[in-house]
Amino acid sequence: MCEIQRGKVEKLKLRTISMLNLQPSIKDRKKTMSTQPLIRSKQTEKSINGISTQVVCTEFSNYIFIVLTQYGKIGTLVSVTPDSRSGDISTPMFTTKVLLGKEEALTHVCAKNLATFVSQEAGNRPVLLGLALKDSSIEAIKAMKDVIKSCQVW
Repeated sequence: MCEIQRGKVEKLKLRTISMLNLQPSIKDRKKTMSTQPLIRSKQTEKSINGISTQVVCTEFSNYIFIVLTQYGKIGTLVSVTPDSRSGDISTPMFTTKVLLGKEEALTHVCAKNLATFVSQEAGNRPVLLGLALKDSSIEAIKAMKDVIKSCQVW
């Protein structure tokens, strides 16, 4: 990723963190004296169906924050949370809520498909997902899941 884009992604991430008042995880706060950064974050860029796609995954104590963009912007911000009222604990149901952006059915479908496995692998923690997609086809969503897995911080 070029330096200009990396700088834009970092500024975008910092603005979002301060706007949402997210806190670093407890284990990250204990590492303040070590060489690791306070907030664990990974980012990558990959071409999916010929469209440059950027992913940034950041771990906080109360959320996993993922930005998935094909526009270089956060886009629609969606909260994906496991539903504690589900009868079967091993396979929780998930609730999606658009916090900022356009309320569309496709947004909820994409968010659930992209964030469910993250939440489950992170001990059923909620996921905050920023989506700005040009291509939301089934093939693209599958490829995006693989890119998210490559940025695993949970």
